[in-house]
Amino acid sequence: MSSALVEVVVLIVGAGPAGLATSACLNMHSIPNLLLEREECSASLWRNRAYDRLKLHLGKQFCALPHMPFPSNLPEFVPRKDFINYLDEYSSRFNINPRYNRSVESASYDERMKKWRVLVKNSASHVNEVYLARFLVAATGENSEGLIPNVHGLDSFEGKYMHSNQYANGMELRGKDVLVVGCGNSGMEIAYDLYNWGANTSIVVRSPVHIVTKEIVFGAMLLQSSLPLTMIDSITVKLSKLAFGDISKYGFQMPKEGPFYLKTLTGRSPTIDVGAMDKIKTGDIKVQSSIITSIKGNQITFGDGKVDEYDVIIFATGYKSTVRRWLKDGGDDLFNENGMPKQNCQQWKGQNGLYCAGFARKGLLGIAADANNIATDIASALDKNTD
Repeated sequence: MSSALVEVVVLIVGAGPAGLATSACLNMHSIPNLLLEREECSASLWRNRAYDRLKLHLGKQFCALPHMPFPSNLPEFVPRKDFINYLDEYSSRFNINPRYNRSVESASYDERMKKWRVLVKNSASHVNEVYLARFLVAATGENSEGLIPNVHGLDSFEGKYMHSNQYANGMELRGKDVLVVGCGNSGMEIAYDLYNWGANTSIVVRSPVHIVTKEIVFGAMLLQSSLPLTMIDSITVKLSKLAFGDISKYGFQMPKEGPFYLKTLTGRSPTIDVGAMDKIKTGDIKVQSSIITSIKGNQITFGDGKVDEYDVIIFATGYKSTVRRWLKDGGDDLFNENGMPKQNCQQWKGQNGLYCAGFARKGLLGIAADANNIATDIASALDKNTD
């Protein structure tokens, strides 16, 4: 296999919303950039690894990428299909042309050349490529790879198990006993979807959680510019109790900290109910309030000693960053060992022209801020060089 050498001002790794937004903002500054994507399409998480009924959990005005609001005819909470169409239109409008099937093997900073040297495998042509870039943007984000916890006996499970990013719908699970692990947004929505498809659905509550409605979150987002976080949290908790009552009766525990304080501190969002709570209250969706301790055959044992049998397990247990697999030298000041910003989740800039987009744990709103900040900073750096 031969190697091809490409020199570019800015190299962006990852063509999800973060990479697309960063490329668009750089294009607005007329800064040359290349966007590399390991898959054969942009936004592969949204296209290929998201369930059918998914909608944006925040109002569309909080989810638009820079320089392009959502069309006025779209609903407030944009469906997955419409969001994908929006991303395609975004790429077209800002002349974004990712290079697909590019898997980054390693990236390191060359002190002598003062550039990033990025080794890439083109999986389509089987050609190795080398990129030299003045600036490098890691836009692979916090949701690069699905995370399945290490459960004793999982490999012996006689049914089928998957991460939530492999779940599209419950069409083939009618009448099956399905256990959803995790009560975050994906877990609760998938549990509700499974019920609607006729599956016998249970959900594992692994940790304390705030449960809210879309309307509550929408109002809280509007208030963030005018009220302190503690007051918004207090209002949110009171409205949640009015909407759902005492959720501890159904196997949930509420965190001591407020929902938006927790979001700021840990990145974990409150769970936005889309209908699952009504089915939990009626017993149509069962709640396991203890974690899984072991699996043997089709039998699953929980922390409270309860044992039940299931045909399918769906792990809605979150994602992890994979940036440290390929960022070899020069990224220690920006990323910790888990591939997240070392100082705090708002950090988007490292040393030697290294940046990150999509790691702020603020969803699309955070992505838009990262992209604007990165493009503005690079433009400033280039202007200084021309003075």
